[in-house]
Amino acid sequence: MHKSNNPDVEWRIVGVNLDKPEKWKSDIAESVDFYNSWFLRFAPKAYRDTRVKTTKDVISALTKTANLTSLEPSVLRQNPSILPMLRMATAPPIARDRLIGLAQVSRSLVNEMETRRRIPPKMRQNEVDDQLRSIGEVVMKLADLDLFPWLGQGNPPTEKEVVRAATVVADRLCGAMTDPIIRNEQERRQLSTIGAWLDAKGYSLIRPEDPRDIDKMKPGTYGFRVNVPVKLRTGTQVKIPIDVAIAPKNPIPGFLPLLIEAKSAGDFTNVNKRRKEEAMKVNQLRDSYGKNVRYILFLCGYFDSGYLGYEASEGIDWVWEHRIKELSEFGV
Repeated sequence: MHKSNNPDVEWRIVGVNLDKPEKWKSDIAESVDFYNSWFLRFAPKAYRDTRVKTTKDVISALTKTANLTSLEPSVLRQNPSILPMLRMATAPPIARDRLIGLAQVSRSLVNEMETRRRIPPKMRQNEVDDQLRSIGEVVMKLADLDLFPWLGQGNPPTEKEVVRAATVVADRLCGAMTDPIIRNEQERRQLSTIGAWLDAKGYSLIRPEDPRDIDKMKPGTYGFRVNVPVKLRTGTQVKIPIDVAIAPKNPIPGFLPLLIEAKSAGDFTNVNKRRKEEAMKVNQLRDSYGKNVRYILFLCGYFDSGYLGYEASEGIDWVWEHRIKELSEFGV
């Protein structure tokens, strides 16, 4: 039994799923089927849509580099976001770390160009130019001449050749991005599912002007991607991202809104590698807000008994997406 900050109120923990291991095996099977059904419906269209957009981006990048004939530092400085395309334009395509090693350039430069689409602002210009020149030289040495035949001929490419090359490079890029594409769409779908369920129960999404502090949320409201401040044991204050925060219509005095982490997985391989993240997060929340923190998982896909047992041992409960109605058992 956990006591709230209000000495007149007590809230008894009643497990929804964490204390029912006899149900886990069937739940896992249903969740796997649920995820696989969604994947088969969604994945082909998502890949096609992404490939169309990526092909257009590659054509734009080829235009900016004069169809790969101009990789001067000034071009890369003005268009840092084209670097992933350049890595896929070589034979064989090269990974980010391989490019860093071959070109002997700064990891921070390559990472900034690829993830933040910019040149590191604190790098000296002459140093940046030297490293960009080295990157351009490596790409040109390894350029796929079967894909870009005009580089070896000295003649300008035809429109058909450019489109063909762009399509192949886009396929290579999409192949590298398949997992993030699926993961991001699954996250959007999970949050949309929770939102639709809450809307049907008369809850309201908090407006941009409403307070996003979890202790100030109005009853009957919910918010996505809420940052919750916590104080670490070192004394440092940081913000923990929470996928969904729900302030029940009939709140329990002294208790925070229900905090939900949306989790999905397309295989059993990696889930146990990340299970400690939730435990660390809930312990940080409890250290900052006391034992009355209500933090649960919203699961879809491949989560095995090892994962569930670990989370249960940390006092973390969960709701399966295929049984979303169980959210009501948390007072929502």
